Amino acid sequence: MIRLSRPAAVLAPLGLALAVSACGQPAAEAPAVVEVTDAFCRPTQAGRAVTGCYMTLTASRNDRLVSAAFAGAERVEIHEMTTTDGMMRMADLPDGLPLPAGEAVQLKPGGNHIMLLGLTQPLAEGERLSMSLTFEQAVPYEVNVVIAQPAASPASHSAH
Repeated sequence: MIRLSRPAAVLAPLGLALAVSACGQPAAEAPAVVEVTDAFCRPTQAGRAVTGCYMTLTASRNDRLVSAAFAGAERVEIHEMTTTDGMMRMADLPDGLPLPAGEAVQLKPGGNHIMLLGLTQPLAEGERLSMSLTFEQAVPYEVNVVIAQPAASPASHSAH
């Protein structure tokens, strides 16, 4: 058994605490990363200057899609779809869309989506566009989006 003198007994825990503090610092946390897959926008309908865009977003840490931008639209909004009394309603999400860590969040026809409003020209099937996504924590992301019709689904919402 080792006995410490009184000054050493007081200083030993302090030295141990300082050593743990200096060596035990967690490594700097890596920045959030959001993976974007399956991105597409519907072609515009004749005479309409709006369309919906869809994709799957998977964040490495809890994050939030706060905005999207496309140079060929006057406005871009993140929309939530809800059904009340059998009626589908669309509303802008001004605070953005939550992205829980590791969970694939689908923006899809009949569900949450990105809405392009006031398009400066029609979008035709097969074309591509570049859209910027801004997140609360992750670095902004430029996504290459194809213009295509969604796969047929009973829940699809034909206007977007």
